[in-house]
Amino acid sequence: MDDRRSYLYDTHVAWGATMVPFGGWLMPLRYPSGTVAEHLACRRDAVVFDVSHLGTVRLEGHDAFDTLQRSLTNDLLKIEPGRAQYTHLLDDDGFVVDDIIVWWVGEDEFDVMPNASNTAGVREAVGGRDVTSERSVLAIQGPHAREVAGRVDPRFAQVGRFRVSRIEYRGVEVRVAGTGYTGEAGIEIAAPNEVAEALMSALRDAGATPAGLGARDTLRLEAALPLYGHELTRQSTTLEARLGWVLGWDKATFRGRAAVQAERDRGPRRLLAGILGDGRAPLREEGEVWREGELLGVLTSGNYSPVLARGIGLGLFDPTLSVGSAVTVRLRGREVPAHVCALPFVTKESARG
Repeated sequence: MDDRRSYLYDTHVAWGATMVPFGGWLMPLRYPSGTVAEHLACRRDAVVFDVSHLGTVRLEGHDAFDTLQRSLTNDLLKIEPGRAQYTHLLDDDGFVVDDIIVWWVGEDEFDVMPNASNTAGVREAVGGRDVTSERSVLAIQGPHAREVAGRVDPRFAQVGRFRVSRIEYRGVEVRVAGTGYTGEAGIEIAAPNEVAEALMSALRDAGATPAGLGARDTLRLEAALPLYGHELTRQSTTLEARLGWVLGWDKATFRGRAAVQAERDRGPRRLLAGILGDGRAPLREEGEVWREGELLGVLTSGNYSPVLARGIGLGLFDPTLSVGSAVTVRLRGREVPAHVCALPFVTKESARG
């Protein structure tokens, strides 16, 4: 099957983007400025990503709340209409089917945002209507993200963190949420395709540097944000990823509750840990992590940190592995000295000194 194209595909090509397959889509990996420059632009100023490959499953009607409340892990009673919430969909054995952002748009209307490759499975689990092809999603991220977005429309800048607003832009409704996946401040705008190209161009003209999936990955990795298919899989759990706060223990039930309750009672068998290289060599996914001749596990993600100028990686390891432990990362015959470090690797404050 051919990879789907974002509605903004031609815009990316015209701007010189390198396009690559990702989650069943062709998406920009980087633009001519390069991944490191795009990464640092997000840490220091503002960038715009096309994240239209993410799904949107729309649930409407009086039973929408109850359907999501019993299907997803987090407790919607913690929020209200006009808010967004991070949550998980588990299988009956407590493993992660997907991690999701829910936009509670109106009293009986929700936009459920799964990962690209999981949209059909999430729709099967919760119902609703797949409206992914009807809209484009732009993520404006960075310390000046709201300032830049506000130059396009002042109302964009007023959408607070994890808030959701409907705004009329160029005669159509766009949906704006104070969410993102970089460790920086910002917003995400779901816009009908008819205005998407004009909006992307307006954001660039306002000062947002176009950025691709390469920078989005290094940014989320510096911020130690788990990625589905890497730290979150159908063989790993919410508790292992240190995301227990998305489990709504106060509500009646959610799918997989019995399994994660048992895991909580006995303790997770693995926990997310950060590995920081002792030099500039990038760490890579599937790199073996060794300590004193013992194989501890493999990296689930790895790359080069433009802020730290060091290799960094994430993995799920024995809970007794402590911060400061010296380790060696081995991959394809190469050995990189490293150590276990506290997470996140980089915070908004440390990125700017």
